[in-house]
Amino acid sequence: MSTTTTTTATTPPSAPAGSPGPAPVKAAAADEGRIGLRANLRHIGALARRNMLQIKKDPESMFDVLLMPIIFILLFVYVFGGSVGASLGGNRQEYVNYLVPGLMAMMGLNIAMAVGTGVNDDFRKGVMDRFRTMPIARSSVLIAKIVVELGRLMVAMFILLVMGFVVGMELHGSVFGLLAAVALSAVFGAAIMWIFILLGLSLKTAQAVQGTAMLVLMPLQFGSSIFVPTQTMPGWLQAFTDYNPLSNLADAARALMQGGPVGDSVWWTLAWAAGITLVMAPLAVAKFRKKA
Repeated sequence: MSTTTTTTATTPPSAPAGSPGPAPVKAAAADEGRIGLRANLRHIGALARRNMLQIKKDPESMFDVLLMPIIFILLFVYVFGGSVGASLGGNRQEYVNYLVPGLMAMMGLNIAMAVGTGVNDDFRKGVMDRFRTMPIARSSVLIAKIVVELGRLMVAMFILLVMGFVVGMELHGSVFGLLAAVALSAVFGAAIMWIFILLGLSLKTAQAVQGTAMLVLMPLQFGSSIFVPTQTMPGWLQAFTDYNPLSNLADAARALMQGGPVGDSVWWTLAWAAGITLVMAPLAVAKFRKKA
């Protein structure tokens, strides 16, 4: 007499209702490595749209972009234009042709400072903590910031050029040279934004970001060929301006817009932009992942 035994499959007990699931941050970090290029671009677009909607809700955030080029043009042209223009062998109009390409180099720095304070403010409000729980690449959050700020930079460049032509700037080069100067300034500006993003992630308050940024910006801006020729500066300061990337950018923009010899200024500017991005972008993304 044979007996048959039946076995019943056992299933693992289900988690009780209301028990916590896997941590969303860990899940997001696991999903990040599987995100493809198309999805990453889609995330950047969505985050950039979110940042633009913020600007739409707070139009006062565009005041610096709209007013800064006008103030700088009027201030430097009509305060320093006469004396500096004479040192250039001409008049105030000669100084306008010299100044506007230099201010194009400076616009990127001032816009970049706003990126750092914006990132810092988003962290204080908890917005970035929410992004870090989502299955998106961490770099997409920061790249979206840069994309929107580049748009703001283009608005500032447009106003700067319009004001330049209003006060008497003459374009001796080609329109292609003008567009190349704008593009070169945008490339360098995007690279500088990574530095200020890292500052925004590293410092505790937006005021600290602004204060540190000014300590960096002032020597770079005034110790360069943006506002005045460097021939009249002391020898030690001329040596600094020779290695200052802003001098290379300003000289390259002048040559492209006025039709002069470009020399190595363009290549040095691109080299500086590539070097800054390769070093600062990974550091900023790593800091974004680990920031408490």
